[in-house]
Amino acid sequence: MFNHFDIIAPFYDRVIHKLDLKRLTDLLKLPTRGRMLDAGGGTGRVSSRLRSTIDEIVVCDLSLSMLRQAKNKGRLLTVQTHVEKLPFPDESFERILVVDALHHFCNQRESIQELLRVLKTGGCLVIEEPNIDNFIIKLVALAEKLALMRSCFNSSDELVDMIKDQGFNARVESDGRFFFWVVVEKNDSGVMKL
Repeated sequence: MFNHFDIIAPFYDRVIHKLDLKRLTDLLKLPTRGRMLDAGGGTGRVSSRLRSTIDEIVVCDLSLSMLRQAKNKGRLLTVQTHVEKLPFPDESFERILVVDALHHFCNQRESIQELLRVLKTGGCLVIEEPNIDNFIIKLVALAEKLALMRSCFNSSDELVDMIKDQGFNARVESDGRFFFWVVVEKNDSGVMKL
């Protein structure tokens, strides 16, 4: 199967949107001890900037070319895998991050189920996604469809419902325009603390 990300890997970091790194570190409650999974993390452009905030970072992605770029950044472990079938035991990670990637996953419901499975009790999952209600993001979604990328953009409410279907609660933050963040904090009873 053709993978668009194998083609764009060499220049991906130069053309993708800027990060709100402070917001991500605040939402993830970093720094902390332990392991973080950057699911769909591609070139490691986000997690490479968070290396000093956690003991170990694992970047998983389907694109081997993207993972090679991540490897070049040093001190990032890389795993080529579908997020729907993560090769990690239950409760493996204190933090999980998905930045601008969930809409590319083959099955988002299964991916969320897997992410919650490998999240440790006391851990935090943060999903950043483009706001499909924004006209510019609608144009991006159309462009990705025309490029046969199979992207599936969801609203924040739809993602929260997918998480609730797994027995968890989530909260949403938004920049009011282009992006939103869905946050799950897994406590002892398995549900998010509100």
